[in-house]
Amino acid sequence: MQMPTLLRDRPRPVQIVLGGLVPFAFGAVVGVVLGISAGVYWALAVLAGFGAILAGLEHQDGWGGADRGLVGGALFGLGVLLAHWIAGTDAKVSLGSFPPFLIVIDAIAGMLLGALGGRLARAMREREHEREQTVAKAA
Repeated sequence: MQMPTLLRDRPRPVQIVLGGLVPFAFGAVVGVVLGISAGVYWALAVLAGFGAILAGLEHQDGWGGADRGLVGGALFGLGVLLAHWIAGTDAKVSLGSFPPFLIVIDAIAGMLLGALGGRLARAMREREHEREQTVAKAA
């Protein structure tokens, strides 16, 4: 399986876009949808979770994925709240009694999912390394 390029090996502008702009912008889209449809909101939230796992694959291990997920999750949550506030609509999903806490919740969820992706990436790299060693010994 082809592993994605590590985030650290990408140019700095690409790192900023992938690590900062993408989660914030997607959060803004989700924030607008928050005032339109609960079902679409939850579907996009699940999609964001898969995105956090995939982002974790761009790191050497779970720790790097966790760091990226923490920042990405916080930016995602911030995007949700800011876009929802700018849209001025009534939320179709409860944001709790203190909506800014959503940023903390999303950061923790992003951290855990990013760590999962990073751990999966490490396991795949180790498996590939073992496979290469086995082939080299057989040759």
